[in-house]
Amino acid sequence: MKKYRNFTSKEFDCPSLKGSGKNMQEDFMDMLQEAREIAGCVFRITSGYRTQQYHDDLGRRGYKTAKNSAHLEGRAADIACTDSVTRWLIVNSLLLAGFNRIGIASTFIHVDNSDTKKSNTIWTY
Repeated sequence: MKKYRNFTSKEFDCPSLKGSGKNMQEDFMDMLQEAREIAGCVFRITSGYRTQQYHDDLGRRGYKTAKNSAHLEGRAADIACTDSVTRWLIVNSLLLAGFNRIGIASTFIHVDNSDTKKSNTIWTY
């Protein structure tokens, strides 16, 4: 993964595989960096790249996971967020940067740019 002003590859590591953040796709990261600059607030990444094993384990532990998650492709991130003002800043910046797949939960925002999934969608958890 190339260097980004506001992110390191380590932030995107799967907990089960040190160094796996380098598997994040460059086009996704370029868009995420643009969104971060637009928002003007910190994007704390809570989940980036995932191995299939780790992803399956999340499902077994009761987390809501998509069968063919964009996290497995290095095309998704979850960004910590717990207040409405920051949530608006982040979602607005993601849309302005060109993302068209966003999931909103009470504690995070999921964003991805998978081309194998339905575009122009926003969902809640």
